[in-house]
Amino acid sequence: MAVHLPQPKQLRDLLTDLLGRDVTLSPSSPFAPGPDTPATVAVYVDDSLQIRALIACDLAFSARAGAAIGLVPLGDAEAAIGDGRLPDPMAENLAEVLNIAASTFNVPGADHLRLHLVHPAGPPLDPQVRISTLTLGRREDVYVDIAGYGAGALSVILL
Repeated sequence: MAVHLPQPKQLRDLLTDLLGRDVTLSPSSPFAPGPDTPATVAVYVDDSLQIRALIACDLAFSARAGAAIGLVPLGDAEAAIGDGRLPDPMAENLAEVLNIAASTFNVPGADHLRLHLVHPAGPPLDPQVRISTLTLGRREDVYVDIAGYGAGALSVILL
């Protein structure tokens, strides 16, 4: 079976419901974290623990979504962006968003995926994970604007 690539509407509906705020998505260039670019990467596996998909978020989306779901003030998200890393509570909040985002892969007729682990923005990414985010092909790259919190980049990458 194949892995389902979530469409922008699915992502928007999921984020709107989870964050309880209006969310606007627009097309974006592929997000490609470099060695010095803070990024959050969620790794999704199938039932045989094979890595099948990633969701990569820039630091801005990571902080803003992590703050919005926890009703953390916008100033704390901006401070995290300025510091170049997510504080632990914001990283845990974002991990919950990324865990629930696994549901967008799981449609009838597609492989079942689940969240395996999350690399939060801040520490250097494992080089293999970073290289995997550069995969071309089946991916969806969007710019996400969360009402009251601001915007950031998010990419869904099928491997």
